[in-house]
Amino acid sequence: MAGLCEGGNEPLGSLKAITRWNHIEDLDSFFARMYHYHQKHGFTCMMLQEMLELLQFIFVVVFSTFLFHCVDYPILFRDKVNNQTGSAPNQKISLSDAVLPTSECVASLGPLTWICILVAVIFWSLRAIKVMYHLFQFWDIKQFFNTALKINDSDLDNLTWHEIQRRVREVQLEQQMCIHKRDLTELDIYHRILRFKNYMVAMVNKSLLPVRLRLPFLGEVVFLTRGLKYNIELLLFWGPWAPFENNWHLKEDYKKVGKRKELAQLLSKHILWVGIANFLLCPLILLWQILYSFFNYAEVIKREPGSLGSRCWSLYGRLYLRHFNELDHELNARLNRAYRPASKYMNIFTSPLMTVLAQNVAFVAGACLAVLLILSVYDEDVITVEHVLTAITVLGAIVAGSRVFIPDENLVWCPEKLVTAVLAHVHYLPDSWRGQAHTNRVREEFSQLFHYKAVYLLEELLSPVVTPFILCFHLRSKSLDIVDFYRNFTVEVVGVGDVCSFAQMDVRRHGNPAWQTSVTSPIKLPSGPGEPVQHTVANQYTQAEDGKTELSLVHFTLTNPEWQPPADAEDFVTALRTQARRDANQLFGNAGASGVNPLYSSLHSVSSLGAGVCISMQLMVGIQVRLVIALLYETENSIICQDFDALAVQQSGGKHIQGQRSSGPDGFVGGHDAPFQPLFATGSGDRHAALAEPVVPAPTVRGGISRAEGPIHSSDRGLLYSLQQGLPGNSLGASVFGPGPDMAPETDPLEFTAADMSLSTLYLHELHHRQEDVMLQVRRRGYQESSLNRSVWQRPHQDMPGIRELGDESSDLTRHAERTPLLDAAVKPPRTS
Repeated sequence: MAGLCEGGNEPLGSLKAITRWNHIEDLDSFFARMYHYHQKHGFTCMMLQEMLELLQFIFVVVFSTFLFHCVDYPILFRDKVNNQTGSAPNQKISLSDAVLPTSECVASLGPLTWICILVAVIFWSLRAIKVMYHLFQFWDIKQFFNTALKINDSDLDNLTWHEIQRRVREVQLEQQMCIHKRDLTELDIYHRILRFKNYMVAMVNKSLLPVRLRLPFLGEVVFLTRGLKYNIELLLFWGPWAPFENNWHLKEDYKKVGKRKELAQLLSKHILWVGIANFLLCPLILLWQILYSFFNYAEVIKREPGSLGSRCWSLYGRLYLRHFNELDHELNARLNRAYRPASKYMNIFTSPLMTVLAQNVAFVAGACLAVLLILSVYDEDVITVEHVLTAITVLGAIVAGSRVFIPDENLVWCPEKLVTAVLAHVHYLPDSWRGQAHTNRVREEFSQLFHYKAVYLLEELLSPVVTPFILCFHLRSKSLDIVDFYRNFTVEVVGVGDVCSFAQMDVRRHGNPAWQTSVTSPIKLPSGPGEPVQHTVANQYTQAEDGKTELSLVHFTLTNPEWQPPADAEDFVTALRTQARRDANQLFGNAGASGVNPLYSSLHSVSSLGAGVCISMQLMVGIQVRLVIALLYETENSIICQDFDALAVQQSGGKHIQGQRSSGPDGFVGGHDAPFQPLFATGSGDRHAALAEPVVPAPTVRGGISRAEGPIHSSDRGLLYSLQQGLPGNSLGASVFGPGPDMAPETDPLEFTAADMSLSTLYLHELHHRQEDVMLQVRRRGYQESSLNRSVWQRPHQDMPGIRELGDESSDLTRHAERTPLLDAAVKPPRTS
């Protein structure tokens, strides 16, 4: 069976310890544990965290029971006299006076409390068994790291996941952890770790999961909480009724079109039972959510009342913005870089009415608070007056909460620039937002991806009540669609098992023509005018939305530069780089081409980035077009992103005029203690000599880089590197991007990868928008395609053709289906400089 690596008996002798990981049966779980082991800093940190979580659960249960049944609140509040001590009404009360004796405390426990305690004990016991199971599992992972990979726990933070993955592939060649495939590729490992998450990302991308609800007075809202997500994964992936037979194999019945209705009815019944179970457990889950949230957030809210006014990425946003085959630390790195521009974008929208009200409320509350504070400083006995301390706390919270609605007077209104900066990092935003970033509609839709922490907390508290409703009345109606999705979008890969076909990043089967370049790879040019040019076979049903397939492919090739993609995928990436080089040549060869040049627009947009790497540029269109790319460092507390004035070269006389530029101390650009080389070096002779070597930062310190994206070394498969290599040596572009292949290795590779992906994202979006404009013009002329009127999710009533086992190279049909087409190559050759 493909994807199943049969397990053997584990040797017990110390001399055979190195071969104890031969023929691992469940490589999915093994690789997932290995990844978490690396990201969570090793065995000691992981086990300590799980042990403390067990103690935390005991504390919450015991402390809550104590507060409800073991405290005499009338005595604590001086509403009655303590008969046991005979204290006078004006005598000071100690905490021991308000605590009931143990016998009275136990006697006051009612039947409902005992039921809650019993459920808590059962849950804690199961959790403790799971922790003990993890103890043995991760001890084996520790031995694997120490023995097979030769990595100590103390070195984990100094190694990227790319390095861990490289060593795992070397061990596979020696020990054959999987016997069905000798050489495991990077994509094979990602498939096993992210098998179920890729399905979730695809379902969200195709709008299959019912996460959008229409509520009275609120309109359409997105509701996806941890509890709802847990139930969906339980039903669809790893639960006892899930369609998967094990971690790597989908049940055979789900691959047969004749049983689709029967399986849909069975799945609908399972969803109903899980919904009923959630409804019955709703009171207990709700009580736990309230208690845990109170203990977790009460102190934070008291210390920083405005913390609930900050924002975070929603669970739906994390699924919508996630690439296929993207690990958690890679996603977090992108979203962390996008956090600052996203917050600035949301903050520039203010309500004048709310601002006026907040200013007046803050004034009144602040005045009362100031009086109470002054009186307390003058005489500390004021604090002992009843409810004075409460009033001070409440007034402080009101003042802090009001300030959330008062805009910063120094804010600059630049929504389009901020949304572009967000797009450069998150990579996905709806096309309908183009040019509409200033509208409240876009802000409200973006708030579904990036909402207040207060909204997140409220949704989690409401989750036990809302989840049964969504399961029973919304998810059940999607049963037939889910069954069809599994059948049509599951492919069996040799050595891996059943995976989501979208995760193969096959731009032929799941690509979108509007997101693919308009040139053909130089590797496979048509041999003659009569040879047909292959196009994508994807339709509205099979293609991924928002360019998910294309952007995922570009991202994966950048973070895994050693990966050898299939021929069609390689053609797509090569064609993208070729198109970028042609645009660069056109840009430098024609001064008037900047207005319609996608590369020009992309590089201009990159200047708004706030990332670890800031690619900053100015283009001055006069007689010539100039371009400057500068790589800057990220400081500890802020990100320095400086714009540099371009150098204007007058056509007549060839005179050089050097503009002023921003610089750091001693004329160096950057944010670290180690100085940078000067950005420009002036000279004479060549007409482009004013542009010299690119910025070269200090060497990167290899520490704490376990969560970095991609390898520690630079990739030569990115857009920036190809731009440098593709320009003629005597052109202005070559002088801008560097003289040779030394640019990428000299720059900070971790930041260079992020900058390269940001530029690739903006460039692909720019190409997509321009092709959409062309298609719109065609439709206006009466050539509207009927397929564009189909809905995003339309279930077919027959099997999808072409979903075959990958890896079987003996099948010509399979090889044909895996080809990645590009758009028509019959275009006029671009002008080169």
